[in-house]
Amino acid sequence: MDKKYFFTSESVTEGHPDKVADQIVDAILDSIIASDPKARVACECAVTTGLAIIMGEITTTAYADVNSIARQVLTEIGYTNSDFGIDGKNCGVMVSLDEQSPDIAMGVNQAQDAACGEEDPELKMGAGDQGMVVGFACTETPDYMPAPIHYAHKMCKRLADVRKEKLVDYLRPDGKGQVTAEYRNGEVKRISSIILSAQHSPEVTHEQLRKDLIDIVIREAIPANLIDEKTAILVNPTGRFVVGGPQGDTGLTGRKIIVDTYGGMAAHGGGAFSGKDPTKADRSAAYMGRYVAKNLVAAGVADRLELQLAYAIGVSRPISVHVETWSSSKFTNEEIESRILDLFDLRPGAIIKNLNLRRPIYRQTASYGHFGRNDLDLPWEKLDRVEDVKKAFGLPQ
Repeated sequence: MDKKYFFTSESVTEGHPDKVADQIVDAILDSIIASDPKARVACECAVTTGLAIIMGEITTTAYADVNSIARQVLTEIGYTNSDFGIDGKNCGVMVSLDEQSPDIAMGVNQAQDAACGEEDPELKMGAGDQGMVVGFACTETPDYMPAPIHYAHKMCKRLADVRKEKLVDYLRPDGKGQVTAEYRNGEVKRISSIILSAQHSPEVTHEQLRKDLIDIVIREAIPANLIDEKTAILVNPTGRFVVGGPQGDTGLTGRKIIVDTYGGMAAHGGGAFSGKDPTKADRSAAYMGRYVAKNLVAAGVADRLELQLAYAIGVSRPISVHVETWSSSKFTNEEIESRILDLFDLRPGAIIKNLNLRRPIYRQTASYGHFGRNDLDLPWEKLDRVEDVKKAFGLPQ
């Protein structure tokens, strides 16, 4: 039976107010962790018209000029004029930071289930909170990501590049895109609709903007063979997008968690990434889940694989490991789960050590997705365990 369905994912530009907030806190994290790799950082940000508010819990021996970092991020994104919603040079910055709760620190420093003979203090670490994370990979695109979020990210990244390269002179930093793919029997056959909304100066006409963005953004980001005469292309559907950025909508950290991950194609544990140091399993274990899933799919274990890991605060080993392959594997879910536990050390301390997460690599992930980023050298995107996986599953080398 020919089964047809549609699936939609969205992305946003680095100038979207929620992503502005994410980039500010990850820039703060990078600054701190560069000097103090074992710092504990749980930082949040809100941005609104002319104002950035930074708050949270940070325990560190390093010094970070939080005010200057926030201004620098805003300026680098392109918020250099109050007409755009906020001006990095002149906006207000409010800071309210405290130290991490000692009750949380106690469970992170020493896991209840730490092995008695374990000498490496990193491996004695417990999870920083209870919760679950999800890793996912599929064969739809070369980067093992679902097609809708893959092309939505490419389109929004292209929109920002066009603005920064001044290929047109009327774009402002805010923007968002949406891509709907038509699937037939689980394979992407075409793109059925594309939505692109770009903040702009008041002088440009809608007709000019639509023509330019179709020609130099959409058609550059999405393969021509996936667009046909029936593809609906909507550019700035209201006809006008002058008021945007933090002026048009208050931005908050952690409010684009589906954009950050798999565009809704996979489940989500609910935890955000940005502003959190790698002792937070919300972040580091989600990266590990992607690493495991990607290596298994690349090895041929399944065409689609979703991995859920659940943790308890102060406990190092996962409380549960769950795999779903949607019948795309010749192995049972239980077999895959068992071999994952044999192949990969899923304790928070081991994840941090094996993926080398105590370094300033985080701000670059805070826009255009944390996964499938072949433009960045991210440890959780490496395919360095494929041969080990093939051997463990008895697959051709």
